[in-house]
Amino acid sequence: MKNTEAPKPIPPEHDALAAKAVEAAFRIHRTLGPGLLESVYHACMCYELSKMAVPYEHELSLPVKYEGVKLDAGMRVDLWLDRKVILELKTVEILQPVHKAQLLTYMKLTGTRLGLLINFNVAQLKEGIVRLAL
Repeated sequence: MKNTEAPKPIPPEHDALAAKAVEAAFRIHRTLGPGLLESVYHACMCYELSKMAVPYEHELSLPVKYEGVKLDAGMRVDLWLDRKVILELKTVEILQPVHKAQLLTYMKLTGTRLGLLINFNVAQLKEGIVRLAL
């Protein structure tokens, strides 16, 4: 039987964090443009988020529970803003369904309802941002 309840709205403070992340990403993309390594954009996002006083964790190890055992399988959350919004950064030619699946998996494993997939390797950043909500 499917759950027919409407999903709860995303809390405003989560949307506010996501908006700050988007603002930071646009600032970085305007300054640097596309074509750099993901690690460069990651470092710049950390810098911008710190300037904006946004609490975050980065490169957070995310264990997988398998048969009741927590295993470190090498999964890393790029950025987790105040444990409310996950950012998954990419520098790919075209976002693929697997990139969305990766973010959704991180969201489900952490119980995070809002995530942003940000691909910096685009001419206009608005084309590289995907918002996912659970």
